[in-house]
Amino acid sequence: MSTQPSTMDYLLDQLRDLQATKAVRMFGEYALYCGDKVVGLVCDDQLFLKITAPGKELLGSLYEEGFAYSGAKASMLIPDDFIEDSERLCELVQITANALPLPKPKQRKANKINHKVP
Repeated sequence: MSTQPSTMDYLLDQLRDLQATKAVRMFGEYALYCGDKVVGLVCDDQLFLKITAPGKELLGSLYEEGFAYSGAKASMLIPDDFIEDSERLCELVQITANALPLPKPKQRKANKINHKVP
């Protein structure tokens, strides 16, 4: 089952106070970005954020690990009640982004030159 567009509309509306938050559709699901960093995934209408120490501390007893898809790394499964609190959700996404390293620069592909051998 893939994530419904209405779920993403709601989630992005809840995150509207974070300037650089966006979602990118991938294989029927979504990657959630804060700035240039992927902070989590939205799969099967559920929000999974990357596990960070500040995120675990903020969630406290609500912290529960989940897996966005089979074979994925463990993530923080964010409960619906927490998502409904826009201010706390924005705080969680921001501190998660702050705790993550900057993405590695993409390698430039070398120009391929076709050489004909005589």
